[in-house]
Amino acid sequence: MIEMKVMGIALDTRTGSPIVVLHDLDNRKALPIWIGSAEASAIIRKIEKLSVARPMTHDLIISIIEKTGYKLDRIEINDVEKETYYATLFLTKGDEEIEIDSRPSDAIAVAMRAEAPIYVTANVLMNGSVSTDSARDEEEAQEFKEFIQSIKPSDFEKLIDKHRESDQ
Repeated sequence: MIEMKVMGIALDTRTGSPIVVLHDLDNRKALPIWIGSAEASAIIRKIEKLSVARPMTHDLIISIIEKTGYKLDRIEINDVEKETYYATLFLTKGDEEIEIDSRPSDAIAVAMRAEAPIYVTANVLMNGSVSTDSARDEEEAQEFKEFIQSIKPSDFEKLIDKHRESDQ
């Protein structure tokens, strides 16, 4: 397992879809995961430390976990199949541990609120994208490297402003 942190939210320039970008603690590896707008908004609210008058869904999940005496120990993004990622929430209470299946975007949003670590399996990092065209893989890898290197804080401001407007 490789511990990762949220680098931020970006927009896919081709589709306009939000992408959560995770990076390892050494900033040597990055993992993009395409997510929905609601989850992107929840992650941005946490990154920007924005508060809302009433609990949002991921805040509610944390409240339920805590009220039942559990703690979110960690999340794991542990599989990818046909470009669909899978994650698990690990809740603990004393010596008891339970696992709950989750979409990675929800797991990440919940982990950020609980300040729980985010782990990704080496298999997911190695096999995160599936393609049969090795020349295209190299081209896409180079494009992604250039994309990650070109991300600036101002890129996030437009997305944050858009989500602030939609939350009001």
